[in-house]
This record gives sequence, C-alpha cells and structure tokens, in this order.
Amino acid sequence: MSKDRRDAKYVKNISGMHKIMVFVKSKRCDEDVYIHEDVDVTNLVKYMEKAKKKDKNLTYFHLFATAIGKTIYFRPLMNRYIINNNYYDRYKITLGFVAKVAFEDHSDELMTKLDIEAEDNLKSVENKILEKVEQIRSNKKEGTDNLIETIGKMPKFMRKLVVKVIICMDKHDWLPQSIIDSLLYYSTIIVSNLGSIGCNAIYHNITDFGTNSILFTIGKIKKENYLDDDGKLQQRYLCDFGVNMDERIADGFYFAKSLQLFEDFLQNPEILEKSIDTELVKKE
Repeated sequence: MSKDRRDAKYVKNISGMHKIMVFVKSKRCDEDVYIHEDVDVTNLVKYMEKAKKKDKNLTYFHLFATAIGKTIYFRPLMNRYIINNNYYDRYKITLGFVAKVAFEDHSDELMTKLDIEAEDNLKSVENKILEKVEQIRSNKKEGTDNLIETIGKMPKFMRKLVVKVIICMDKHDWLPQSIIDSLLYYSTIIVSNLGSIGCNAIYHNITDFGTNSILFTIGKIKKENYLDDDGKLQQRYLCDFGVNMDERIADGFYFAKSLQLFEDFLQNPEILEKSIDTELVKKE
C-alpha cells in the first residue's frame, strides 16, 4: 500500500538518525529552530524605486514572495514536511499568508495561499497575490473560513470533539481536498509581512496541525549609516527577517545555504523578473 499523500511523495531514503529522531522528538514544536537575519536590501530598494514608475501596484511583499519561491525551488528540502512520523516531499511550492479585510483592529483576518510554479516570475506572482487580496478585500470568504466560523459557534464539548476528529483525519490524509487546498497550514511556507504595518520581524510558532514546516516574518525596511572601507559615511537599507522551522527536514548547514541564496536574490532583484527556475549567475 502506497504511503504517498495527495500533496506529497513519501521519502524512503532517510538516514537512521532521522528515522529515530521523529520518535525522539515527534512534534514540530520540539524541533522548532529560530533564525533572525538583518539583510542588506539596498539594491532591492533602488530596484523598487525604478519599478514603481512602471508598475504602481508592485509592493515589497511581491518581491519577497518571488524571492522566497525561487529559494525553495532551488533548495527542495525546504519543501519537505513530517507527519505521522514519516517524511514527505511536496509536489508543489505553496505560499500561505493572512490578510485583513480592512486595516482596522476588529476587521476579519482571512487565510489564503497560492501555488508558485517553475514558470512564474515577479509579474505573475504579483498578479496572483493581488487577485487573492482582492478576493479578501471583497469579503468573499472561502469555504474553509466559513467552516471555521461554523465550528467556532459550536458548544465547547462539540468543538473539542470536532477538532479531535479533524486532527485524526489530518494525520491520515483523510481531510477533504477543498480544506487542504485553501487552509493556510497546508503551505510550504507561511509568510507574514509585518513591515507593512511598521513592525519588526518576530518569531511565530509552528504547529503540528497540517503540514507547514516553515514560518517566515518580514520586518520593516530601515535606513542605516555606516563607514565604508575608505572611512566615508554611506547609507544602506536593511530589512530584518524572522524564520522558524522544523529542524528535522534538513540540517543547519542546508538552512544557512538556503538563507544565503535568498539574500543573493534580493541583492540581484532583476533575476526576479525571470522565471522561478532561472538560476542566478553571479558576476565575477
């Protein structure tokens, strides 16, 4: 009987240590590793200033989302997850995020996600995000949001029972496809753009529900003065990122190399205009 799930392929070639680790530390929160990084985004800011003259809808979130998609494409272990003590490689790269219906304290927050494919580029990712946000701004709740509201209105004992049933179905890949397709927790990576509200990056806990293994927060872009090698005062722009992930899907060296690749894409933003599967060739 196949161990594959609908959204991913069962991974057979796993080292003995990793096979044992899923039982020693069986929950994602047990292996939740945290990374904070301040990244020089000066080139990205310069690129944005020029690009905005041609495309007024372009935002930094579109740029970051495209760079994240490219990074995961070239670092496939970042698209892995563990559930029911088994390792799986996803068939698709999916990015999940939450958007508010309006910028008000009590407005609804709706979950959404989108697929990032090899032929995508900055423009197509931008269009996908704008379409999702427009749907949210129009207050068109997806089926999963309505389901959550319905469960939330149940008496406490019923909510507890229903959630237990859903968790069991999640573990065995029995949930309806409509829920998997729309629910945030079935994303490769969940991204929160805190910089859009003037906040710095934070760490956000991952959960054992669903298959998401990486949470990524984007802070605000800040201007910094520094002295160059010649002792001259210069300015640059920095953005902080907070990442936490299930360390069992890869080792620390792999994560570090992946983060470096992400930074390389931000340092060379023109590459984001090309398809996701286009490699970055650094100039000597």
